[in-house]
Amino acid sequence: MRNYEAMCIVKPDLSETANKELFAKIKETIEKNKGKITSADIWSEKRKLFFPIKKHKEGVYYLACFSADAKVIPGISHEYKLNEDILRVLITVLL
Repeated sequence: MRNYEAMCIVKPDLSETANKELFAKIKETIEKNKGKITSADIWSEKRKLFFPIKKHKEGVYYLACFSADAKVIPGISHEYKLNEDILRVLITVLL
């Protein structure tokens, strides 16, 4: 198992309850794929984007650190990309 970091840019216009549900789904996706979450929290509230992503000029950054098998990372990334409330995802390996 390796350590990973998932940075998700989320739509800024979601309500507080919708944000909580989305963050729970992000964690649930990692756990469903046999990953173990070490930390997960909002990294930055409504930050201006350098260029528009799906017609949004701002985004909420959510950071999740976890450990998982390398084989499940494409599946986790694919599930995040299917969610319309997540604008962009980047999963990196922590050394």
